[in-house]
Amino acid sequence: MRKPMKNRILIAVLPAILAGPTFGADTLAKDLTSTIALLGLPCGQVVSAQRLKDNDYIATCADKNRYRVYINAEGRVVAQKQ
Repeated sequence: MRKPMKNRILIAVLPAILAGPTFGADTLAKDLTSTIALLGLPCGQVVSAQRLKDNDYIATCADKNRYRVYINAEGRVVAQKQ
């Protein structure tokens, strides 16, 4: 999939993914797993997620990788390895 298409998909899906309390923990973990995978980062499966603030999470993967997943100032989804 081309990079611009990935960005469009992420921008369209991320507000729902990061909606917060309306999602159960399992749904949030699945959505963060999908987001990290779409960004091309190794994870496998998110086993826990901690909400830092609106649209800002720390996701811990089964393979022990940790990522901060958030929307940056340009409105793009970013996952930074912690």
